[in-house]
Amino acid sequence: MKFRSFVSTLLVLSVVLLAMGIGGFVWLFSQNPLRLLQGSPTTTPAAAMFVSRQAPLMASLLVNPDRLAAFRTVIATPGERKQAQAEVAQLKQALLANTGLDYTEDVQPWLGDEVTLAISTLDIDRDLENGRQPGYLLVLSAKDPERAREFLQLYWQKRAIAGTDLVFEQYKGVKLIYGKVTYPESGVTANNLALRPLSILTSPNVAAAAVGDRYLLFANYPKVLRDAINNVQAPDLSLETARPYQQAIAALKQPRIGLSYVNLPGLVDWLAEETALPGQKPTATELKPGSTAQALTIALQPNRQGLLAETALIGTTQESFQPKLAGPVTALQYIPMASPIAASGVSLDRLWSGVTNDPDSTDKFSQIVDQALTSLQKRWQIDVPQEVFAWVKGEYAIALLPNQQPQAATKRKQRKQADLPGLSSTSPFSEDWVFVAERKGTEAKDAIAHLDDLARQQGLSVGPVQLGEQTVSAWTQLSAASAKRSPLALQATIQGVHTTVGNYEIFATSLAAMAAALQADAASIVKQGEFQQAIAPLQQPNNGYLYLDWQKAQPILEAKLPVLKVVELAIKPLVQHLDALSISGYGSSEGIQRSGIFLKLSEH
Repeated sequence: MKFRSFVSTLLVLSVVLLAMGIGGFVWLFSQNPLRLLQGSPTTTPAAAMFVSRQAPLMASLLVNPDRLAAFRTVIATPGERKQAQAEVAQLKQALLANTGLDYTEDVQPWLGDEVTLAISTLDIDRDLENGRQPGYLLVLSAKDPERAREFLQLYWQKRAIAGTDLVFEQYKGVKLIYGKVTYPESGVTANNLALRPLSILTSPNVAAAAVGDRYLLFANYPKVLRDAINNVQAPDLSLETARPYQQAIAALKQPRIGLSYVNLPGLVDWLAEETALPGQKPTATELKPGSTAQALTIALQPNRQGLLAETALIGTTQESFQPKLAGPVTALQYIPMASPIAASGVSLDRLWSGVTNDPDSTDKFSQIVDQALTSLQKRWQIDVPQEVFAWVKGEYAIALLPNQQPQAATKRKQRKQADLPGLSSTSPFSEDWVFVAERKGTEAKDAIAHLDDLARQQGLSVGPVQLGEQTVSAWTQLSAASAKRSPLALQATIQGVHTTVGNYEIFATSLAAMAAALQADAASIVKQGEFQQAIAPLQQPNNGYLYLDWQKAQPILEAKLPVLKVVELAIKPLVQHLDALSISGYGSSEGIQRSGIFLKLSEH
């Protein structure tokens, strides 16, 4: 072979090998579960064309579930991978429980890159006498239409063998198959009979249809399928063409593998039903008069440490504003690491005014905010928003602490430090609060002095107490000690304390809580690794952070917000691994308010 021919052959072979290598790399990259970190190529669910624009809720997974399961396994530590695989297998089995079908053999070969679940209506028959029976719609995309039809045939064969009387119906060119329909009997409540979304395939009234070559539809009633087909054939009825939905999609910026859409008026009605006690008539929860808020859209994206969500609230009446914070506020240096719940930011006066005056806030949300302030207002006997929040125009940080009531030895030490012989300090409350506010101008100084005047008007003693090297002002209620003690001894019930440190005023509900705040420094929450990891994925600039250490905060929140247990039940697999939750606002523009939520997950 001539040298020139040899070089030419070698060059061609190199090009072929290079092409094969590039092709192989592209294939490997496309199959790599970690590619999910970049989101899905599909950003909007095609199944929205089947969903009514009045539907309370739609949630879509925009990647094949097997890719998500593979991602879950890859990011797990080597010691936790078996557990991760077992959890995925358990979930797959639960979806097909009592159907006689196997996910790996019967579903995996044909399932495509989109799974959409929707609550299509709050009441199938619109008969209030038998309670509400929600309609659920499940849309599965098919990458292999022939295998999908085989699955559908096998599914109904097994239902028929199990004794289900099948009904075949041709509706607007689509073949529907369903079992004999039974509606709730009179007097039976929706809470007793309402099927949960993931139990559609095992519903006695399940209906199914294959639409074209791309979709399999399942519903818990045939009427839900008929409505879905109507939505496709009359596009003005579908969610896909609804303006709020289109605005919400356009407002979301981050990559995503999942999308949820919430119709707010419909959702609050549904929550009222779900949280009603047995035998109790649900209390309708409605948006406030004048509200223009219509929808909330949530984009979901996996993260190596958890799940990141970006939200867009459509129709808010809040004025446009851009966030300014490029990191945590300095006020957090006084919040102890042990705080299970902490909120921080700037311009609390503006934030609170927006929450209370915005007609887009639901009555339910207002109740939640009021409950959060109840213990603080009982302790201080003042209108906290009016007397405290209104003058906080700079940085702020507020946190809930576990009860900081000191033991007897520490009490004696504090009495000695305070130089008040015979005085004991007690607290009747099970939780403590720390509030840090930046002092700006004379307004803050006058407002703090006014708080001392209000304490005196309530009959409290206002005076200095030495706490270590710091002098604090305490609001105390003095009373005679019990008969077992010396008649000259006094008992002081501390309602609150405050002190000035640099440019900040620190308020606390006990001496122990104040001591924890003053001694936080290197042990403050802002220097805690868990806190830093929880806020790292959120965008900057932002409006500040709401942080929850879930393991510590969960029992507190469940006691104050019973509705939380209903939500936890719906997302139980996620809650079981939840370590921390962080929320931040990204500003508001053109009637759309954006925010971010990060759920930090653990392997336990």
